[in-house]
Amino acid sequence: MRDVLDALWRAIAYCLHPRVLLWSLAPLALAGGALALLGWAFWEDAVAAVRALLERWELLHMLLDWLATHGMAQLRVVLAPLVVVMIAVPAVVVLTLLLVSAFVTPAVVRLVAIRRFAALERREGASFVQSVLWSAACTLAAFAALVASLPLWLVPPLAVVLPALIWGWLTERVLAFDALALHASAGERRQLLRRRRWPLLAMGVVCGALGALPTLLWAFGAATLIFAPILLVVSVWLYTLVFAFAACWFVHYLLTALDRLRAAEARAGGAPALPVAAVAP
Repeated sequence: MRDVLDALWRAIAYCLHPRVLLWSLAPLALAGGALALLGWAFWEDAVAAVRALLERWELLHMLLDWLATHGMAQLRVVLAPLVVVMIAVPAVVVLTLLLVSAFVTPAVVRLVAIRRFAALERREGASFVQSVLWSAACTLAAFAALVASLPLWLVPPLAVVLPALIWGWLTERVLAFDALALHASAGERRQLLRRRRWPLLAMGVVCGALGALPTLLWAFGAATLIFAPILLVVSVWLYTLVFAFAACWFVHYLLTALDRLRAAEARAGGAPALPVAAVAP
């Protein structure tokens, strides 16, 4: 817990570093620009297509008529935009996470290594291709979990808890892998991810809960759906900040753990060694 908290306050400080703020502009520009363009070009068509699809369901018509008799007639108007938003938000979360993983995490690793672990050997246990394949596999697993858990979202507490757990697991798997890709060997990476799986999962869940906060933008009523394309871009900015903080947190925590692992192995082998962080300028 001490290591988790130590990495936490360091991550908060590093999030304010000018370089980290500059690096976070790349995911924001790419994802935000893509969403703004897609929203401008296809929002009305997407809403119209979803509305046409929903109108084919007689059972849904009966449900909406029943809700209209109980004072919820406006649901018929906002249902199609709401469905489009519900489809878009998970894609926005995953796109932002993957862009932060590709652009921000490697830069944060280099920055932290230079400032705290200058003597830490780079063993490059994972290539860029391996990182991409790992991120893709974890993303597919997260989407499968989302789809499988949809019926459980009808239970109010689970509708809040399950997305945070799924996004937290995905954040932990992707960012922890990237945090160790440059410095740890494949064996060291597997060993650390196995030994530290519960603290890492807890960190991921916290980040997943923070990542759910931008969804509160849609909690101000049906009027927010009018500005849905703009709010999706704002959500990208908030998700970028959350995942940039998560990248800093995982990098500080795992490089410290790797440093201690190598120091322990050196002592077990009979050679005196100090943690790199204790001797590096």
